[in-house]
Parts: sequence; structure tokens; C-alpha cells
Amino acid sequence: MSIFAAPGAYDRAITVFSPDGRLFQVEYALETVNRGATILGIACSEGVVLGAEEKIETKLQDPNFTWKLYEVDDHLGAAVVGLGSDARILIDQARIYSQSNRLMYDEAIDTETITKRIGDIKQLYTQHAGVRPFGVSIIFGGVDKTGSRIFSTDPSGSYRGYKAVAVGIDRETVEGILKEEYREDLSLDEAIKLAVKCLTKSLEARGEQPRVKIVVIPSETKKFRMLSEKEIEDYQRGFEGSGAP
Repeated sequence: MSIFAAPGAYDRAITVFSPDGRLFQVEYALETVNRGATILGIACSEGVVLGAEEKIETKLQDPNFTWKLYEVDDHLGAAVVGLGSDARILIDQARIYSQSNRLMYDEAIDTETITKRIGDIKQLYTQHAGVRPFGVSIIFGGVDKTGSRIFSTDPSGSYRGYKAVAVGIDRETVEGILKEEYREDLSLDEAIKLAVKCLTKSLEARGEQPRVKIVVIPSETKKFRMLSEKEIEDYQRGFEGSGAP
């Protein structure tokens, strides 16, 4: 029997809890996220790293285009998994909040604040009839006055802070590597190497072409930067040459 079987059709309305206290529409949205391409975020004292698996659907597609990693502000980025169209709407809202904060307070918005506001929007879409939950999880990573921060949100609107986190189809594989190799004293370069390794190993384990995108926000500059393909390839050759398992 499917785990989504819903006696009494409790999955037909977003506002109705099942007898065992579940909102099936939210669980369906979570399943969309869990089947999406893997994304990750790593925080260290020297900055944050965001990474994502990227697929080229056709050889005519622009390889420099990305739909998993976004710049929210100079000091703040996001990695998304799930429905890209849902993510785009939320990223636009995050950018508006960020710019409004600069105009109103003349300072960059905190990473947790932007995460909470996007979580509030997601939560709103779990309690009203005639709508559906956002089928997307977002990892926000930024460097603000509190330091290097990573937060993850899910379709229910809840969010949590992490030192390192992965979401998506190969989350367990990636988190296994992170648990073994993450250290709080990682340098930014070591964090990039770890992110590239996690995503490359994840794709190779599934027999897919290891194509990843990486974003860094160094604490020194607080400037969002997308790594070039050559830089990522150099990191991949580095851990392959080291004989890493």
C-alpha cells in the first residue's frame, strides 16, 4: 500500500488534517523536493559555499545558465530544489525583502531574517483553501553581522540553521560525507573542495555525468561569486588525484 494512501480523502484539501495529524498536500510537496537534484550548503569561518547538481537537457542549452543557484543580495545566495517555477517566485520575494531592508535601515539583511520571511510565505500556503504548498526547499547562505550562516527551509514553512546541510534525491549520500569530513575550522578552499566532492560522488554513484555548480561568499569580501567550470574541474582533479575514496 502506498504511504500516501488517504482514507477519507484527506489529501484533497490543504486545510484538513488527517486523523493521525498529517497534512498530505505538504507531504506531497516534500516528496517533490526529495526527488529533486541534490543541493548543499556549507558554512565556515571564512565564508559560505552553496552547491547544486546541474543537468544539461540538450546540447543546445546554454551551459552557463543555472536554475538552482541564485544571488539574493551581494552577501546572500540561495540554492533551490523542487519546482523551479515555485522557487523563482520565492527568490523574487527574497530579493525584494533584501532591497527593502537596505532602503529602510541602510544595512544588509540578516540571513536568518530573510529565511524566516520566506518561511512565513510558505507557511501561509499550507493553511488556505484554493492554494497548494510551494513544492520547493531553499538553502540560504550568507555572511552577515553574525558571521557565516546557513539555513534550510522546507515546503511546510519551517526552517533550521546548519553548519552543513544537503537536500534532494541523494541527501543521505552527501550528508554521510559531510558528517565524516566537515570540521568547524575548515578554510573556504577546503569547504569548496568538500562541496565539489560531495556532489561529484553523488552523481557518480547514480551513474550520471558529474556536472556541478558552486557559489562562494567569502567573509572577507561578502560578495557572491559563481565559480567557473574550469575552477570546479580543477577541484575535481584535485580530490581525484589525492586518491580520495
